[in-house]
Amino acid sequence: MVCKRDQDSAIADMKGMLKDLKKRLPGTPKGALYYSCLGRGWYQFGEDSEEVKMIEAEFPGLPLAGFYANGEISHQRLYGYTGILLIFCE
Repeated sequence: MVCKRDQDSAIADMKGMLKDLKKRLPGTPKGALYYSCLGRGWYQFGEDSEEVKMIEAEFPGLPLAGFYANGEISHQRLYGYTGILLIFCE
């Protein structure tokens, strides 16, 4: 698989996933945790926390906490350039 990392595609992808996630929530969101790979963050979305601002724009007023990490471990594999959003609903 060949992938090209560019800011416009990343922003469109993030906004699309957030809209889809919002439609699928089983209840009212009460809080969220977001973990983002350092390869994303300001390298991909700019220096002004644009990635977090997109989450806040789709879920205004939702308490959000998280941190940057160096990747994601899942089923004996290491992934990079990932973002994990966990939303707590009532």
